[in-house]
Order: sequence, then C-alpha cells, then structure tokens
Amino acid sequence: MKKYIYLLISVFVLASCTEDVKFNTPAFQGLKDNVFWRSQNYTAYTTMDGDLFIEGGLGAEKVSLKLPSTTPQTYILGVNEVATASYSNIFPSETPQFTTGTNLGNGQVVITNFDIENKTISGTFKFTAVNVSEGDDEKPEIQFTEGVFYKVPYTSKVNF
Repeated sequence: MKKYIYLLISVFVLASCTEDVKFNTPAFQGLKDNVFWRSQNYTAYTTMDGDLFIEGGLGAEKVSLKLPSTTPQTYILGVNEVATASYSNIFPSETPQFTTGTNLGNGQVVITNFDIENKTISGTFKFTAVNVSEGDDEKPEIQFTEGVFYKVPYTSKVNF
C-alpha cells in the first residue's frame, strides 16, 4: 500500500512541474519612485534633426528619452538640452511635467546595442527629473532607477 501512495505522490509531483516562461521582449521598464513600472507601448525614432527619441507609455503615462545620436555610449542627463529625459501623465488635467535639462535633474542613458539589421535598440537608464510645472510644489521630483529598454523597435527619420 505504501508503494502505491509513493507512486501517486510521485506522479502528482512530476505532473505539476511545468515551466510557464513569459518573455518580455521587447521591453521598456524601470522603478518609478521605487515602484515597478513597465510600459505597454514603446518606440524609438530619429527626427530630421538627427535626435533620437526612445519612448515608453503606460496608459496616460509617458517616459521620453532624447539623445543626440544612436551611437552606443553613455549619455549624461542634467547638463544641457542635448540629452534629456522626461515623464508626464496626460490624464489628470493639471498634472506636473517632470524633465531634465540644463542644470535640471540628473541621470544617464546608456545605449548598449543598436541593431541596424533588426532595427532595434537596447540599453539602460536612470534619472531624477524635476517638476517644471509652475505653481505645483506638491511633488518636486520623480525618480526612475534600474531602467531598461530592450530591443525596442526603431524607425529612422520621422518627419514633424
């Protein structure tokens, strides 16, 4: 009788061992004020001026990274207007806008791979963006850490 019980337990144990692997490719995600944030839509494109934009959105929330080129390297934020990061939520009517810029905020964006053949871009980001909305002092800044954009689809030369 013990053999049947052991056999039955073994069958249940082996039958319950399945792998439910869910891939997150492509991805645009990070920690927004230490809370996990993953975008539902993402894109990367260059403008006619040569600026690269990498954007991720979750509902009405949007994170935008603006860089001067697609060259894999580290871009420092908060020094000038050449490389910037911004966060906005367009749903509430009077939501503050957060951005980095000349002497505003800080952070970095690292492009680790620009795949011309598959038209994707990958890298990491972290930044602290400052509230630039006038008269709104409730939340002075927003912070993204451990940010990753992985194999985000890239489109070249978008006309504005």
